[in-house]
Amino acid sequence: MTAAPASPFTASLLSGERTLGAAAFAERIARAASGFAALGVRQGDCVALLLRNDFAFLEASLAAVRLGAYAVPINWHFKAEEVAYVLADCGAKVLVAHADLLAGVAGALPAGVQVLAVETPPELAAAYGLGPGGVPLGVAAWEPWLGIQDLWQGVLLPQTSSMIYTSGTTGRPKGVRRQPLTADLEAQMADYRERVYGLKPGVRTMIPGPLYHSAPNAFALRAARVASQIALMPRFDPEAFLALVERHRIEAMFMVPTMFVRLLKLPGEVRSRYDLSSLKFVMHAAAPCPLEIKRATIDWLGPVVHEFYGSTESGAVTVVDSREWLARPGTVGRPVTGGAVRIYDDAGRQLDAGQVGEIYTRLEFLPEFTYHQLPDKRAEIDREGFITSGDVGYLDEAGYLFLCDRKRDMVISGGVNIYPAEIEAVLITCPGVKDCAVFGIPDGEYGEQLLAVIEAQPGLPPPTVADVRTYLGRHLAGYKVPKRIEFGTDLPREDSGKIFKRRLRDPYWANAGRAI
Repeated sequence: MTAAPASPFTASLLSGERTLGAAAFAERIARAASGFAALGVRQGDCVALLLRNDFAFLEASLAAVRLGAYAVPINWHFKAEEVAYVLADCGAKVLVAHADLLAGVAGALPAGVQVLAVETPPELAAAYGLGPGGVPLGVAAWEPWLGIQDLWQGVLLPQTSSMIYTSGTTGRPKGVRRQPLTADLEAQMADYRERVYGLKPGVRTMIPGPLYHSAPNAFALRAARVASQIALMPRFDPEAFLALVERHRIEAMFMVPTMFVRLLKLPGEVRSRYDLSSLKFVMHAAAPCPLEIKRATIDWLGPVVHEFYGSTESGAVTVVDSREWLARPGTVGRPVTGGAVRIYDDAGRQLDAGQVGEIYTRLEFLPEFTYHQLPDKRAEIDREGFITSGDVGYLDEAGYLFLCDRKRDMVISGGVNIYPAEIEAVLITCPGVKDCAVFGIPDGEYGEQLLAVIEAQPGLPPPTVADVRTYLGRHLAGYKVPKRIEFGTDLPREDSGKIFKRRLRDPYWANAGRAI
């Protein structure tokens, strides 16, 4: 047997009761790269992934990188039409998918896409309540296919990042295709990722969020090259999370604020049952974190909590640690070395400190990106070399950035700008509230009015509408208290627990004859 070239991958993997050593992981990446090449994948091509958190997700992603190709993670919650759109748009040569997900998209696959089915492992089947099932007839199975491939002997081509599809501020999802990383930027990017993600050599990490999202994806693909261990959570569960941190002495991870909320909702005696002293670096981003939630998390975990601000297009541009945040509650930090932030008004004028406007950012060493097959679309978010993701905020006198909300989420009621994120940050702390979403719906008199949709905390007396109004009225101006308050169950969610707000909001505007 021919030996594989020296591997750049250091991590061992674990998920449920399954483990995969670093050497075996690296070998499987090399075999997958050889197999993809045999299927016609070349530099610049795309390998699509319709997978939950699993070993195969990382194996296929890193194999694509070895070929200079792009891994294209697809949100597995997508409907068949949405999956077909991404596959066709990126021109995927290969689709690697969990076997149980194929039935829902089988009739929508574009011609010419070669499919490899990964048998759904037991911990994922248990997490999602899946019954028995196997690889569909006529579809190549990942494990036997991988086993017959040679070890990849080709040269290591310039490193690509995953091509993540994002809706950005408007329109159908667009693939963010970044130029490969040049050799002279490798060291600078390594230092940047250590600063942003806490990924020092030999670190023990965990992935509690879905790998199809930009930040967990970037974290995991970098961790594969420097960490000693990556623990994958099949699905976020707060007490299971605590048990994994204790059992595997987890040191660094990326999280989202919804996870903090769910952890803090656990009874105190449950949280105190677990030893979390191994944690050294917990980074969060992706959504605003309510002040009281973040303060309580720092009080509990200690000064290991960090936050960044950025987007799929921009990368992480600002960073703040616990000490800085406690001195300036609510900030998402100052720009990293090589980063810059500007605030513009709607007329394109750059604003001074303390003035609220649209946030534009730049990270000078990040490889340039275009929207795949839509190069002109970048101009829509670009201003003088800075780009926006549609967020609204301001800089203070010391250069610390503060967020107000997303521009598209801002509600204008009777000519007054209202930021739902501010209301949600208070509402989530209301007794009996598990989660919530606040958004604007049509109003004949004021143009828009506020609607709050609430999911009650199981096991506690549910709050009434009057309870909610009273609670909000103690913390917010009257015009910020939603006119309509509704309660719901089984609200549409991401794997992280975050609510799909757009799915709740869109029907109201569709019925009004317009979309936002």
